[in-house]
Amino acid sequence: MEGIIMTAQLLLSLSILIAVHEWGHFITARMFNIRVEKFYLFFDFLFPMANVLNFSLVKFKKGDTEFGIGWFPLGGYVKIAGMVDENMDTEQMKAAPEPWEFRSKPAWQRLIVMLGGIIVNVIVGVIIFIGLVYFLGDTYLPNKYVNTHGGINARELGVGLGLKNGDQIVKINGKEFEDFMDVSKPDALLSEKSYYTVVRDGQEMEIPIPEDFIEKFDSKEAAANFISPRMEPVVEQVTENYMYKDSIEKKTIAATVGLQKGDRFVEVNGQPVQYYDEVATIVKSNTSDSIAFKVQRGAEGIAFKAGYKGHDWIGFANKPIEMKELAVINYGLGQSLVLGPERAFGVIVIQLKAFKKIFTGQLSFQKSLSGPIGMAKAYGGTWDWERFWRMTGLLSMVLAFMNLLPIPALDGGYVVFLLYEMISGREPSEKFFENAIKVGMAILLVLMVFVFYNDIAKLITGS
Repeated sequence: MEGIIMTAQLLLSLSILIAVHEWGHFITARMFNIRVEKFYLFFDFLFPMANVLNFSLVKFKKGDTEFGIGWFPLGGYVKIAGMVDENMDTEQMKAAPEPWEFRSKPAWQRLIVMLGGIIVNVIVGVIIFIGLVYFLGDTYLPNKYVNTHGGINARELGVGLGLKNGDQIVKINGKEFEDFMDVSKPDALLSEKSYYTVVRDGQEMEIPIPEDFIEKFDSKEAAANFISPRMEPVVEQVTENYMYKDSIEKKTIAATVGLQKGDRFVEVNGQPVQYYDEVATIVKSNTSDSIAFKVQRGAEGIAFKAGYKGHDWIGFANKPIEMKELAVINYGLGQSLVLGPERAFGVIVIQLKAFKKIFTGQLSFQKSLSGPIGMAKAYGGTWDWERFWRMTGLLSMVLAFMNLLPIPALDGGYVVFLLYEMISGREPSEKFFENAIKVGMAILLVLMVFVFYNDIAKLITGS
């Protein structure tokens, strides 16, 4: 079921973004009286082979344009008269140019048409971010709260980086910060020299962040294996039963001894404990056939001893941080109109930083690339409208950025040719242009195959 929800969210998001992108080309073409022969969400052929498996799921004609939904859900297109595009329809180019064709228009008009999709994606991305800021504001866990309530709980990734339980992260790349989650955001990990400033046992020290550390955050599970706020060991919910390694259902220790919501652990196997991670560490390292622990229940202290053989945990969910500890900031319309675009274009800045690190060899191209499977996983297995719109806004900006890359067959490739024409005063030859489009299509096909292979490999290996 989770897979269906992930896929549905990705398809809905991509459908919105593809439709508005192609509408950007459509509306700018019509603005200059250029005929648009087709407007398709998804491809009605096996991309990039324009003459293979040609059929649509839905289509209708309005005016000179055929509107439809194709069967191949990895993009979309508008077929603009007098232009060689994904369809590779070169026959129309042999006839004399008509006044309503793309090729008959001045270079500056053609440039606007080619930039139309990118511009609309940027506008949509900015509007989404403005809406998120205005309607939802910001809700976050203050880093100050974490540092005054025990510091961090360093998990495997954090320990590997050099962090320890109880560390207080006071700066990221030399700057103080408010939101605790900033420690794992791309802004923190993609700087030229990334590091945390940590207070440990009263002493300030720097923990360097490796250039490729961001690659380890390729899934929610990986991110959860980094660091978290330290929490007091208070029972929120008791788990009754669980399946042990021999696939036999066992009653948990917590259920057996009668732990209750609100019980606070004060000692495990004779060792005093103040935080949940201390409880977990002692429990996991227990080698005897029994385990002893004490809890505070109201004003009463209660001691327990239970058989541990056949168990690897006590069996309770820890009390989470209370909502009252979270910082909530609401923004007015004026503030949202400033913060929204700032956050939208921040996505482009992050993309540029990532590309720079990829091209300089600091990041692995393969590990940095994510396809439909990876994108679907980012939406999560439950339908969350806030997360959906955040992802859609982010993807809108990424789609604009990727389409601007100077690869023939992408909008950016056409832009390069048009800029050349505007500067030099002459068009590239039709033969050169057609061959460039073929090369661009080949690059996209290879990239598409690689992306799918990479996604499947990650899924199989769990990396």
